[in-house]
Amino acid sequence: MPVPHTVHAQRFHTLYSEHHGWLQQWLRRRVGSSFDAADLAQDTFLRVLGKPGALDGVREPRAWLSRIAHGLVVDKLRREEVERTCLEAIAHLPEPEVVSPEARLILVEALCMIDALLEGLGERARQAFLLSRLDEMSYPEIARHLGVSLSSVEKYMAAAIRHCYLMRQSLQAT
Repeated sequence: MPVPHTVHAQRFHTLYSEHHGWLQQWLRRRVGSSFDAADLAQDTFLRVLGKPGALDGVREPRAWLSRIAHGLVVDKLRREEVERTCLEAIAHLPEPEVVSPEARLILVEALCMIDALLEGLGERARQAFLLSRLDEMSYPEIARHLGVSLSSVEKYMAAAIRHCYLMRQSLQAT
């Protein structure tokens, strides 16, 4: 028999009121900023709120919340790294090619999506894929650049394309 919505709401309220302050302090020690910690704590509870059935089996709420929050911290750090790298790369563009703030935001978002899509892919396959797609290198050029055989590049590319396809399918399912 399903648990009524009000029971889920009460469980969430209890979880939030008993652990929000602790989680925010836990995050502040990890990210060094009260503002970022507050945002990440709220994002953590939004994740929990989005999956009410997940509360049913929680035995160790702080361990569970910290695991969710840790994932958000990793995502934040990854995004900051992508953004910093992107901004460094476009900072050297000549004046006529300067990117508008709106275009910069779109570029960073697209790069973060690509980064998320490639997460979990082996380093060589990731490098080969990016060299192929972003630098428009041919497979023989990638092989020379990475110091591997052409057949290795073909295997890396097949793995990368398969990985991206599966990741895209899983993202669409959620």
